[in-house]
Amino acid sequence: MIRLKVWGSRGSIPVSGPGTEAYGGNTPCIHLTDGEGTHLVLDAGSGIRLLGSALLQQQPKRVDILLTHLHMDHIQGIGFFIPLYIPGLEIHIWGPASTTMRLWSRLARYMSPPLFPVRLRELPCNLALHEVPCGEFTIGSFTVNSQLICHPGPTVGFRIQQGESVVTYIPDHEPALGAPTFPISADWTSGFALARNADLLIHDAQYSDEEYQRCIGWGHSSVRDACAFARLAGARQLMPFHHDPAHTDSQLDAMAESARNFCDGSFHVVEGKEGTELEL
Repeated sequence: MIRLKVWGSRGSIPVSGPGTEAYGGNTPCIHLTDGEGTHLVLDAGSGIRLLGSALLQQQPKRVDILLTHLHMDHIQGIGFFIPLYIPGLEIHIWGPASTTMRLWSRLARYMSPPLFPVRLRELPCNLALHEVPCGEFTIGSFTVNSQLICHPGPTVGFRIQQGESVVTYIPDHEPALGAPTFPISADWTSGFALARNADLLIHDAQYSDEEYQRCIGWGHSSVRDACAFARLAGARQLMPFHHDPAHTDSQLDAMAESARNFCDGSFHVVEGKEGTELEL
């Protein structure tokens, strides 16, 4: 069984205020566990801060953080993840290198002055870094696959399987880029192999159709394209994710309703709200 909790689902920058209470304002962070002591953290946005405090109550022996990419909204909370400061606690960070720089060097550019007061090399935990994509690997009872997907800079998506249950996490993705119509052939669609027949697809749905026309090439999807991608992949459930910081709860409710209309009953839409908990 995969247990999932959303700790942050906002894109680009954290937000707060009365218009964001239902969906939350923290940037991407999701916690997966098998209930047997394996902890996967998907991205290290601002939501990872509260997750860290909650994890300490469970006294984990190991925590694995899977970074899709190193844009600021996906790593800005990592320095506030309390388990990193527990001496000897085993922490593994998985993320993409670039063509010119290893993952350690890329991450250390943020975890160092003047951007952050504590250097990566100064953390007292037992820290190990792993570069992706690296094919299939195993963490506890989870089997993880990573692949490069369409988003500016080195960016991956993750397919996470435990038993017969599959969660696909592609929070920043523009599979419709360059396509005269979308969807196109599965073989030519970015991320298809990761999302194929997933029980839950967590996917970028930042824009309305009108907004997307002004932001083509920025690396994000419209709700319509996210639904078309989910239908093409045969996903059973879609969680629209990476909500625009300018969108209020009422706007996101309307976009979720649009997703239900676009899906035409071919899959179930799960609202990507902070605090959402699921079992697969």
